[in-house]
Amino acid sequence: MRIDMNPSQLTFWKKYMAKAKLDLSYAAYTKVLRSWNDANASCPFNRLYFIIEGEGYVKVGDQTYYPKPGELYLLPAGSNQAYGTISDHTFGKYWCHFTAKIGDLDLFQILQTSAFITIKDPEALQKKFEQLIAYNKSEELTSAFRVNAIISEFIADFIEQTETVKLNLASTPTYEKMNSVLHYMEQHIADNVSIDTLSQIAHYHPNYFINAFKQFTGYSPIQYMNHLRSEKAKDLLMMSELNISQIADSLGMELSYFSRMFREQTGFTPTSFRDLKPKMIDYNETMLK
Repeated sequence: MRIDMNPSQLTFWKKYMAKAKLDLSYAAYTKVLRSWNDANASCPFNRLYFIIEGEGYVKVGDQTYYPKPGELYLLPAGSNQAYGTISDHTFGKYWCHFTAKIGDLDLFQILQTSAFITIKDPEALQKKFEQLIAYNKSEELTSAFRVNAIISEFIADFIEQTETVKLNLASTPTYEKMNSVLHYMEQHIADNVSIDTLSQIAHYHPNYFINAFKQFTGYSPIQYMNHLRSEKAKDLLMMSELNISQIADSLGMELSYFSRMFREQTGFTPTSFRDLKPKMIDYNETMLK
């Protein structure tokens, strides 16, 4: 997988995409009938087809594909989709329908991948689909966690095995505005940044800005600023000799507020987090041997 962006952008988008809310509708294995044929304009959900046998076609947008056994196809939500048979030797396929939403957007509206990948270990993927089908039918309290874990793994595998992944920022009309806001917050991490200032950068009314910001990032502006500060503080605690009071000052925070914020964000006090440093160094050195 190759994706062109700088490290700070990559960090943001990794966390942003991980917020996708998953919802599985159906999962099954089907040997399709000769009459299997349909077209869906702007389909509202994603389809995954793992081809076991047979022949047929799928169409995404203007592109038509003729899947082969061992290939996994993604028909992304929001796209024009069609499929059908071409002979009596019809598809035998594992399949599922699911949504992956980030706010009002579909994940694969934002993230553009190839239409299919060739599976290196078909038996392992077949087993995963069988587990997905079983968990989706299960009445166990934990079954939804299992379902989401498998769908997440499918998505991760698909992204990792796609040669080039592109971010379709045109699908996120607030991206340019919010990206300017996030950049400003990063550059003014030690300042008392007001909602009015941020909303002016985005050219939004302050009340609308707060809702738009939370929908885009998953955080309120103050939560996101504290997240930035805690990430910076973690770096300083591990990589610098500054004492905790100096780190708090560098972030424009009083010591007591900084300590409380850091613990809320990380589960550690600044002192106990710094005490992890020797253990983390030993662990990293062990892993490198």
